[in-house]
Amino acid sequence: MPPTVVAIHVAKGSRLPMQPKEQVEVEAGRGIVGDRYHGTKHRHVTVQSRESLDEAATVFGQDVPSHLTRRNITISHGAVPREPGARLRIGDVVLEAVRVAAPCKLLDDTIGPGAQGALRRRAGTVFRVLEGGPIAVGDPVEIGSGAISAASR
Repeated sequence: MPPTVVAIHVAKGSRLPMQPKEQVEVEAGRGIVGDRYHGTKHRHVTVQSRESLDEAATVFGQDVPSHLTRRNITISHGAVPREPGARLRIGDVVLEAVRVAAPCKLLDDTIGPGAQGALRRRAGTVFRVLEGGPIAVGDPVEIGSGAISAASR
């Protein structure tokens, strides 16, 4: 069974609380409309796996809520690509990995002491948007070669 989008979160500014969304509009070369990183050079969308957050929770000793990690998209399971240039498709949206989304010290304040360490290597990936469109909770996710469209090649 392919992974699906299980949560979407955006924040209008840095350090502002993440707000849950059922659907967002994603613009090519710009990111999620209404998010703090919309229009930045490469940090358009961050993606994490609920499966990885559950692994972090085991290490951390308590739940790791998706919205408190400050990532935009949470998928149900599977490894989120980490290598620069790797592709991910959600509906019509094609994302290209830029870098690992390193967990910051803010996580120890928002989730609890030790959260940053528990999320190391589990905190998701920063992507740039190659092809835009809507993303909604429940959308299927394609990881790898199937995520590359003809326009992206």
